[in-house]
Amino acid sequence: MDGFGGESEITRRSDNHHPTVGGDHFLAYANLSGANEWEEKEHKDLKEEVRKMLVISPSKSLQKLGLINTIQLLGLAYHFEHEIEESLSEIYNGYEEWIGEFGESHDLHVVALSFRLLRQQGYYVSSDVFRKFIDDQENYNKALVNDMQGLLSLYEAAQFRVHDEEILDEAINFTTTHLKLLLPKLSNSLSMQVSYALKYPINKTIARVATRKYISFYQEDKSCDQVILTFAKLDFNTLQKMHKRELCDITRWWKELDVANELPFARDRVVEMYFWSLGVYFEPQYNVVRNILTKVLCFISITDDIYDIYGTLPELTLLTNAIERWNIDAAEKLAPYMKLVYTALLDFYNEVEKELAKENKSFRVNFAISEMKKLVRAYFQEAKWYHGNTGPRMEEYMMNGIQTSTVPYVSTACWLGMGDEATKEAFEWITTEPPILVASSIISRLLNDIVSHEREIERGDVASGIDCYMNDYDATKEEAYMEIRKIIENNWKDLNQRCLKSTTVSRVLLMPLLNLARVSEFFYKDEDAYTFSKNNLKDVISMVLVDPIKV
Repeated sequence: MDGFGGESEITRRSDNHHPTVGGDHFLAYANLSGANEWEEKEHKDLKEEVRKMLVISPSKSLQKLGLINTIQLLGLAYHFEHEIEESLSEIYNGYEEWIGEFGESHDLHVVALSFRLLRQQGYYVSSDVFRKFIDDQENYNKALVNDMQGLLSLYEAAQFRVHDEEILDEAINFTTTHLKLLLPKLSNSLSMQVSYALKYPINKTIARVATRKYISFYQEDKSCDQVILTFAKLDFNTLQKMHKRELCDITRWWKELDVANELPFARDRVVEMYFWSLGVYFEPQYNVVRNILTKVLCFISITDDIYDIYGTLPELTLLTNAIERWNIDAAEKLAPYMKLVYTALLDFYNEVEKELAKENKSFRVNFAISEMKKLVRAYFQEAKWYHGNTGPRMEEYMMNGIQTSTVPYVSTACWLGMGDEATKEAFEWITTEPPILVASSIISRLLNDIVSHEREIERGDVASGIDCYMNDYDATKEEAYMEIRKIIENNWKDLNQRCLKSTTVSRVLLMPLLNLARVSEFFYKDEDAYTFSKNNLKDVISMVLVDPIKV
């Protein structure tokens, strides 16, 4: 490593990372035009037809619920937010009567679907509605085991459970067991749908991926409505074109930074980072959010690799101090590779501040920078543990882990490009680490720890949540994994609870906190799909961002 000047004697760790899965592919979309005239007209006409279906379907009917569910699963709900909210609010206000009417027929599908749609919308409805489906021993009735639709609806509804809802804890065990047993008896397309749901329930996946999958399931469905299906395909392709153009611009920005050459030790993951931001918000109105967020995520990834892998403790001390000072003069003492990142970071925030100043929103930038400083302090703490050969206690690790999950910083950065709902009060609220933020952070931190545990042991990294748990409780690796999974589930209950109608901040601001946990569930399902994106993530990215759907 002589290229960095006098560093030949320094032993540095490094990982051999493969390049980003997109390579230069997205640079080809610079002149990609949007929808043509015919597509625009078709899109507009179909949207109006679907809106009419929603409006004229009888209120408080199973037809209305089914329609809302289909529209949501096909990724079209952002077109009809007002109509959906109105319909569900009406069902919520007459919920007792509604459940009385449909619940008496003991239709598990209807009860579970209405429960899930309301909870998903932020309405609290009691899980006691499922009591009619259990026997005296608190077990679900055996008669339900062949009701595939009912089991699947109950399984999805139970994912929205909060604390002290044993009836829903049991529902997850019951439905998971019996859906798996039903799999061999189902038709190919149904079997694929159920397998997919078992792996990626609606509440724990990335919306765009689920939409792409559901479109293919829906077109196999005999009761599929052709108008809705065509609209969903056109809409998906229209958004995909927009996402391609956005990613083209971001790839160009990334190329200009020249990270792959200048910082060969860092993960080159610009396409994966854009895909991550797409998991937070995919809708057209959030294009500024995605642009800022992807760049923030790229800087986080580089910073993580500097602190985790490459930097020496004296270098990291200087970098931490420079970020605390947040001043271009502080760059002077930094190692050349750090100077590159530091100056690019300051330039990026100067640009964001200039843009936000046009709308009198530049106050937001200080909040994001302040959260970044907290993250860097936490990375530095991990580096000190590593270089000092000391393992923290579980409690200490988790306190630090809230920050290293990156959720506090990322969610604040998400809000930079939001509309007027991102008020100064909202930013002040999120910096206090409210419970919803802590829950999302713990989920993300521990999911990452589980999938990267073996690799980090090989690499000799600082103790992760798994090691801390094993040391503190004298547990085996298997016991630690089990307990950590329980902690994750408990935090999902917290997160679900805090997503119910809240008066603190607008619901649109809470969605990134929920979606960041969903993105982590997706990326860290069976492996670290961020670090090893060429394995399975590559195909998912192609499906969502490269290949249009045949209309």
